Amino acid sequence: MKLEQNDKSLLFSSTEIPDVFFTEYLPSMNGDFIKVYFYILFMSKFNKDVKINDLSKTLAIPFPTVQDALKYLEDQKLLIKLPTGYSVANIQEIELSKLYSPKVTSSPEDLQKTAINQERAKAIENINELFFQGVMSPSWYGDIELWFNKYNFTEQVMLALFSYAYENRALNRGYIQTVAEAWSKNNIVTFDDLEAYEEKRDKLNKIKKSIAKKLGITRNLTTYEEEYIIKWTQEYKYDMSIIEIALKKSSSMNTISFDYFDKVISDWHSKGLSTVNEVQAYVTSIKEKDKRIKQIEKKTLNYNYTQSTFDNLESLYDN
Repeated sequence: MKLEQNDKSLLFSSTEIPDVFFTEYLPSMNGDFIKVYFYILFMSKFNKDVKINDLSKTLAIPFPTVQDALKYLEDQKLLIKLPTGYSVANIQEIELSKLYSPKVTSSPEDLQKTAINQERAKAIENINELFFQGVMSPSWYGDIELWFNKYNFTEQVMLALFSYAYENRALNRGYIQTVAEAWSKNNIVTFDDLEAYEEKRDKLNKIKKSIAKKLGITRNLTTYEEEYIIKWTQEYKYDMSIIEIALKKSSSMNTISFDYFDKVISDWHSKGLSTVNEVQAYVTSIKEKDKRIKQIEKKTLNYNYTQSTFDNLESLYDN
């Protein structure tokens, strides 16, 4: 019996994509990488030999970008490297293995078993409804509980963490983990801790912008320049009114030097100066001292000049 493929069968076929792809992978995947993945998924049904150069031309994506996409998909375990090519992994099996692999977290159902986790379970469901439209992937439940245990965040802080990622259009594990680490390093546990941290950060950002504006700097400040500002504001407890006294010296400088400003401001701190009046009084005293030294130097110079002239006149009479 001879069987022939119906040329129109492609019109009635379909390529299935599990819903978990849209919750676990799509939000953080580059648009070109998605195109490459979808096309590979489509072509894998026909066991075709597809070359990278062909992918580049078919999808109108630069060759290096296709290479980056394959590497990314391999890192995400969506593609499995073989001696002669790639095999497309089963996403549902990947997620299922995550749920049933040995781990230190609990399943969503386990969260309901103890009264101590009732509030956490409520917070997680709020996260699901607010930021995932009620279709959050099951693997997120374990990750969130892990973050609860690791950072000891309250439910309000965990909600704020996801809200921050959502507002910055970065609702992915890597970004959330990075922010959580930063908050933890700043001793954030409760919502009051978070508010105090945000207030301190907002104050720092305002001072950074003010300093850049007064110095005529249009670029972003370097990490080293920001470290100086953090030292002045958080370690020395100086506000902009004191810092500005040092910045005014920039009017006579050819090149802006944060190292110079730091030496001046650190000198004030070492002398225990903590108010604008104390700093201004100290600066005035230095100016007066410099003025007196210059006057003495000038008098000394004039005396030496007069004495030299007198000596010369005396020599004339000697002749």
